[in-house]
Amino acid sequence: MTETNSLKLALDWHRAGRKTALATVVETWGSAPRPTGSLLVIDGDGAMEGSVSGGCVEGAVIVEALEALADGKPRLLDYGVSDDEAFAVGLACGGRIRVLIEPVGSAMPLEMLEQLVAATDAKAPIAYIIDLESTARRTADTDEFTTRFRSDKSGIEDDGRTFVGIHNPPLRMIIVGAVHIAQHLVPMAHACGYTPYILDPRGAFGSEARFPNELILDDWPDDALAALKPDARTAVVTLTHDPKLDDPAIIATFGSDAFYLGCLGSTRTHAKRVLRLQDAGFSDAEIARIHAPVGLNIGGKSPAEIAVSIMAQITDVLRRK
Repeated sequence: MTETNSLKLALDWHRAGRKTALATVVETWGSAPRPTGSLLVIDGDGAMEGSVSGGCVEGAVIVEALEALADGKPRLLDYGVSDDEAFAVGLACGGRIRVLIEPVGSAMPLEMLEQLVAATDAKAPIAYIIDLESTARRTADTDEFTTRFRSDKSGIEDDGRTFVGIHNPPLRMIIVGAVHIAQHLVPMAHACGYTPYILDPRGAFGSEARFPNELILDDWPDDALAALKPDARTAVVTLTHDPKLDDPAIIATFGSDAFYLGCLGSTRTHAKRVLRLQDAGFSDAEIARIHAPVGLNIGGKSPAEIAVSIMAQITDVLRRK
């Protein structure tokens, strides 16, 4: 269960009259089973969904959550995960985790949970900020915690008491051109947490046989992009080598908040692309958004190697740039 789903479930349970608590991993050391920001939802009967440790300490967290639900007060817990327990959930060695338990409606104000769920439903980034030494709770947008939003990194600030829980919209990758490179890039996108969309009006390319069980759109790329509305969690990659398909997709991306735009083609091909875009009236700043030739320069030659370089560059731009 994703953290977004955990928030929605906690709200649903509370609205259904079930006493509900949220347990959040606020800090980790060593080889902790679950990252900071992981959520576990517990109700008054001990039912649970989600995970804070992969099974190592869930039982103890549930006991503490039931006590928190009884008195309405939060709990900040510190657990060690032994090497044997870590090995049981697939880790090489143990570590430590801190878990905050918040009963919904008391320690965690209901309106705060509703705000978090509304933001995630609207695919808007939002941070949940908790003062671990008081009852203070608030939310924030990307202007305040830009680096954390960019890296998807929840955690405690340098003051040692302020926990920032990052809730980002899902990552998407829009691939224009159902070509051989795309057949390798799509599974990499899935593995890295993206939902890929394949755009190609050419039926022979964008077929179910070539991309089984994938999201394939046969609209012209500019129409498809207008419907998909690329946001700041979207990467766009054009792979067709055909200006009739790539250029409309590029122009549509210029008008979006997509964090990455990469285009296949040699240096010479890109130079011609730049001239076409300049002639169409686009500025140097807009054209500079294009990563071309697409991908990190790792010397890749085969379609699979080029796909690796593209995925690496997208990751680099998302996490570091």
